[in-house]
Amino acid sequence: MTTLLLARHGESDWNRARRWQGFADRPLTERGRSQAEALAERLAGIELDAVYSSDLQRARETAEAVASTQGLEVTQLEGLREVDVGEWSGLTRDDAETRFPEGFRRWQAGGTGWEDGETYGEMSSRVLEAVGRVAGDHEHGRVLIVSHGGPIRAIHAAALGLEVEEYRRIRPVEPNARLSAVCVEDGRLTELCPAGQIDELLSRDQKERREAASQPPSPAG
Repeated sequence: MTTLLLARHGESDWNRARRWQGFADRPLTERGRSQAEALAERLAGIELDAVYSSDLQRARETAEAVASTQGLEVTQLEGLREVDVGEWSGLTRDDAETRFPEGFRRWQAGGTGWEDGETYGEMSSRVLEAVGRVAGDHEHGRVLIVSHGGPIRAIHAAALGLEVEEYRRIRPVEPNARLSAVCVEDGRLTELCPAGQIDELLSRDQKERREAASQPPSPAG
């Protein structure tokens, strides 16, 4: 089993202004940097095998705060980017509702509102492919992935056996720097652990690792 810890990036300037970001490469605010430092403190006692992030700076900077305390480098993956919101990038909700009323209604119903960019389904396929590669490269490992609200929703949905559009209708976006976790077995997302259950998951994971280490080696070595 591979344990993937998931964290949304800290607050960016456009988060604070409540603007759609998509692929826009926005920086963390002072509060966002504090959130990243708090995330690093939260994970200080948890040994990680690797740290991955979206290549957008708000995710990368959050990941670097954690990686630096663990002596690790951050591996950036474009596949972990936020959904491309096309011409909605930089708009507030009021802007989008005024300029694109039909699209805004679709978005409120759980679908994709913008006509360009990418759909939530396309984003989900992209993100899950990247997550699959990460898990495959760290079988039986423990990895942190720092990404964005949309991708984390897509990962949570897959772990629950739901489509991302369906999950959007029942769950709000994760807050900035919120930690969650999923497990991967035989290439399949099998478990979703929200923040309050992560310590339980990690405790069980650590117990299984210790039990495995106490066994004699297999004939294969």
